[in-house]
Amino acid sequence: MMDTADIQELVAQAQDIADDVLFPRALEADAAGTVPEYQLQCIADGGFYGISTYCDAATIAKVIEAFASGCLTTTFVYTQHLGAAAAAHTSDGPVRIELAADLAGGKKRGGVAFAHMLRPGTPMTTTEPVDGGWVMNGSAPWVTGWGHIDVVHAAARHGDDIVWALIDATDSATLHSEHVAFAVVDSTQTKVLEYRDHFVPESRITKVENYDEWRSRYRLGLRTNGSLALGVAKRCCDLLDNDALTTRLDTVRDTLDSIAPADADAMSTARAQASLFAMQAATALVAKTGGTSVMMTEHAQRLVREAMFVMVQGQTPAIKAAMLEQLTA
Repeated sequence: MMDTADIQELVAQAQDIADDVLFPRALEADAAGTVPEYQLQCIADGGFYGISTYCDAATIAKVIEAFASGCLTTTFVYTQHLGAAAAAHTSDGPVRIELAADLAGGKKRGGVAFAHMLRPGTPMTTTEPVDGGWVMNGSAPWVTGWGHIDVVHAAARHGDDIVWALIDATDSATLHSEHVAFAVVDSTQTKVLEYRDHFVPESRITKVENYDEWRSRYRLGLRTNGSLALGVAKRCCDLLDNDALTTRLDTVRDTLDSIAPADADAMSTARAQASLFAMQAATALVAKTGGTSVMMTEHAQRLVREAMFVMVQGQTPAIKAAMLEQLTA
């Protein structure tokens, strides 16, 4: 366990990377169509690809906020890796020996494919056991980092269970990726994956668990995605140099941090508040910047689009309802 001084040093290092490397290149990353390799490698060289294997959730949230204040596009690709690294590290199967160390060290990069598991109705991705492994069929939307990642931590339903596997992030006859065009963070190279009798060897399975138990546990992690909104808001506040808004940012963050993970209702309301504050701060930056805000060379237009993104990314029905209630009251 890291002590307070170690945590402060880690977060300060992340903020230095955000300020000195990510932010100066954020407009480039936004427009390039793919995240510049230098951005991701700098984070890896700093040792940040393994933090999900040894840091607590509160520390990870601080690191993500710091990076997001520099470049949301780069950070969004990076955050996907943390789930894959943690999955390999905690697995008790052979996948831990094969991939855990390389993922934690940044020698390999990972993504995730499980957002669709939260959707009601018929599962979008299913799997069945076969000799030597499993066969997956269906689709998985919002798989981020294609072209930058080596493996994807993918989820599929099997009856009442959810089967997790680290699969190779490579198009093949049985795995097809299709680009999703975004108005913001398009350079994340987010794809829809199509599985067509895609075989996954047993050695790549990280876990098989009850779906309802996983879904309940997932609600405990709502705080982490709120850091993306806080990061966007922080950069806006820094550019605005407005003490009142900075104080409000601190209040929004403190509210998120004060809520017990099990209190999903309160956390959903706080997540909604964080996203709406990011949009308010970005809108204020547009107003201050003036007419040049609509130019692609200005950070204001990028940040207001990123604020839109964090309103919907990681959104649950409860967060959506809380957001609409606050917007329409």
